[in-house]
Amino acid sequence: MQKITFLIFWLCLCSLHAQFGKNCEVRQWKINAISPGLEYEQGIGVNTTFDVRLALQPSLDPAVAEPLQDFAIFPALTLQTRFYHNLGQRFRNGRKAFGNAGNYIAPTVAIFGPEERFADDRLVDGLQGYGGLVYGIQRTIGDGFSISIDAGAGYYVGPFEGGIYPVANISIGWIVSEKRWCVGK
Repeated sequence: MQKITFLIFWLCLCSLHAQFGKNCEVRQWKINAISPGLEYEQGIGVNTTFDVRLALQPSLDPAVAEPLQDFAIFPALTLQTRFYHNLGQRFRNGRKAFGNAGNYIAPTVAIFGPEERFADDRLVDGLQGYGGLVYGIQRTIGDGFSISIDAGAGYYVGPFEGGIYPVANISIGWIVSEKRWCVGK
């Protein structure tokens, strides 16, 4: 029993030590202009953040015969766990990383809530979404102007036959509130 207690205590200490000092922002709120909505990014590790975006987003409509040709705008909730792989290198090269200005790899999940619609002469209703992996670039300029672009592939699901299609997101807006605790302030 003492070995198990010691092991749990040791793992907790290692976990706390691993989270000491961050290269990324602790948290920040953004207002997006291109896809109107709100975004929140929370630091969860040294180079890792959890990003939640609620916005009106252009999306493929996989319910139609030619999904790569048909886009629609749907309200969406997008979740990403971003791993910024070059923040340390940016600090060493004298570049700032304010607003998590770096390149990232992120598993991503999005849920779209479209209204009832007709696609290929049939009624389509219900939630749709995708899960996939993206590579992205985020930069913050001046007084909080922020741009984030990511692209990859995802498996789309919903009231239609699922499939793998491209995923691309662009977010242009402003950081309205941040809590800094990053190494490269």
